Amino acid sequence: MPHITAGDDVKLYYEEAGQGTPILFVHEFMGEYRSWEAQMRYFSRRYRCIAYNARGYPPSDVPSLVEAYGFEHQRAGILAMLDGLNIDKAHIVGLSMGAFATFYFGMKWPDRALSLTLAGIGSGSMPEARARFRQESEAAAAKLLAEGWEKSAGIRGNSPTRVQLQNKDPRGFAEFIALIRQHSAKGSALTLKGYQALRPSLGDFKEQMAKCRVPTLVISGDEDEPCLDASLMLKRHMPSAGLLFMPQTGHACNLEEPGLFNMMCEKFFHQVESGQYRMRDPRATPERML
Repeated sequence: MPHITAGDDVKLYYEEAGQGTPILFVHEFMGEYRSWEAQMRYFSRRYRCIAYNARGYPPSDVPSLVEAYGFEHQRAGILAMLDGLNIDKAHIVGLSMGAFATFYFGMKWPDRALSLTLAGIGSGSMPEARARFRQESEAAAAKLLAEGWEKSAGIRGNSPTRVQLQNKDPRGFAEFIALIRQHSAKGSALTLKGYQALRPSLGDFKEQMAKCRVPTLVISGDEDEPCLDASLMLKRHMPSAGLLFMPQTGHACNLEEPGLFNMMCEKFFHQVESGQYRMRDPRATPERML
């Protein structure tokens, strides 16, 4: 099976399809490389598409130390994938946990990204939610270690931002839950403790955001309540960011609305590749109402 070795000798499993300009897909906490299948099949007709599993998600390695799961390791995993596959620049597309890693990557290595797509980003990042998010992450990690994914998958899958997928696509939702049950409880728990609970807030990067010139698309479902304010914050502080809200959509927007997700990403990629994506006009800043 193909693997790329990260800087700390952790092996990351990946799959790729297609030829052309590279797109790298970075999955969410309850996802994996197979969560991007609808995007891999669509975009591989015209692009070189790569999806990989983060550390803690077999067939990638599952390190034993919680320190191996910090946000620096997560964003460095994206760099390891690009370097290992001899890719100079790529469109980086992340969802949720993967969107955080994509954002952190873009803030440190902007010259390696053709564009950044940040979907479902922001849970636990706003100041009023930080303490609660950390507590819930720690509690969920303990529960996973005690019970495993077999019991936890259905409970976590029926959260306020996941029921939209269940209602729209019961077959897709059943597949989503079945894949989660195959995850490593240890790897997921350590991801919760080392990455989710401890990652820095998006707001800590406002200075870098203001200077960022990497074309960025922020996508959120309008029923993904934990991500709404953070998505607006990114739009307000990143002159390179465009913002899309998907109506009546929850967290896993690429699974819920794959057609719309693919269409909007494709339009965005075309704008970037044609040199037509523009930074926000300073005259559009909200200094006055009229």
